[in-house]
Amino acid sequence: MQLSLERVTKRVGAQTWLYEQSIAPQPGAVTVLLGATQAGKTSLMRLMAGLDAPTTGKVFVDKRDVTGMPVRERNVAMVYQQFINYPSLTVAQNIASPLKLRGEANIAGRVGELAEKLHITPFLNRLPSELSGGQQQRVALARALAKNAPLMLLDEPLVNLDYKLREELREELSLLFASGDSTVIYATTEPGEALLLGGYTAVLDAGELLQYGPTAEVFHAPKSLRVARAFSDPPMNLLPGEASSAGVQLGGGLALPLDLPAAAQGQVTVGLRASALAVGRPDGAQSNGVELPARITLAEIAGSDTFVHLDSQAGELVAQLTGVHRLEPGLLVLLRFSLADVHVFDARGELVLAPHRRNNKG
Repeated sequence: MQLSLERVTKRVGAQTWLYEQSIAPQPGAVTVLLGATQAGKTSLMRLMAGLDAPTTGKVFVDKRDVTGMPVRERNVAMVYQQFINYPSLTVAQNIASPLKLRGEANIAGRVGELAEKLHITPFLNRLPSELSGGQQQRVALARALAKNAPLMLLDEPLVNLDYKLREELREELSLLFASGDSTVIYATTEPGEALLLGGYTAVLDAGELLQYGPTAEVFHAPKSLRVARAFSDPPMNLLPGEASSAGVQLGGGLALPLDLPAAAQGQVTVGLRASALAVGRPDGAQSNGVELPARITLAEIAGSDTFVHLDSQAGELVAQLTGVHRLEPGLLVLLRFSLADVHVFDARGELVLAPHRRNNKG
């Protein structure tokens, strides 16, 4: 299915929920709608599904104008945060319902396969009322996958699940989506989820579509500070600098010899992802990269990573270290990073220099 939205807007009363935007998700692939709460993700999905009509603009499916066509006349599968299951049917019957409508032969086998992938096999004979919220959400997700519709809309479908199960299902879903033919639209607030699912990402903020393209491309080359802030967890380190023909001068006299476009002069912002920073001892071995003295103010352990907050003459930074590290506040360290990992944004917040991609970088 080729879905395309052309110059659509959505206004409710005096409020604008979606500013004018156009998007044509890649057929048969995953498009992630990434943005904070109230960024416009659900509003955009409702236009795609036919639950709402755009205030202006048009919606096309395979070049056919379906603007205003109700959802019941479209072949769409949907899963929202507020899960919906048939209360009088068992879990197995819920999952089987779209398979029966299509007249599939091996219904029991398909139900069992989906139940196993979504970790709900022990609950197949239970009613939805006998399940937890997270279990009910997985039933709704299994039923949507069973429908195998050409367009599948998933609005934060894993938000009600615990952390460990969410991580497992993200990997399962990425494999399921890759092996299917559906065009999948997946809304999330989590940049890590977008990276794991791959495909394409549309970054939204306050009703505006900021950037759309292959996920890796949008992540590595955010076209503006707004995109960089939305597609970064933890937040990208942003340092004020002064650009010249020699590169960028940061606070504390740190010079970055970068080859900037001629138009990039004056005040700029240097962006460094937390994962691009290494934390070492001041008396450690020298590196070929940039070195910046800093003092630790806080070290937070989150799962299998440690987030180190630091003060430097260039500004405050956060480094993301793999593994569990015990680092005391007040400790003087040396931050190291490569010029190949530096973003530079001009005074208008637009990207003028993207990191140099390397084969060993994700």
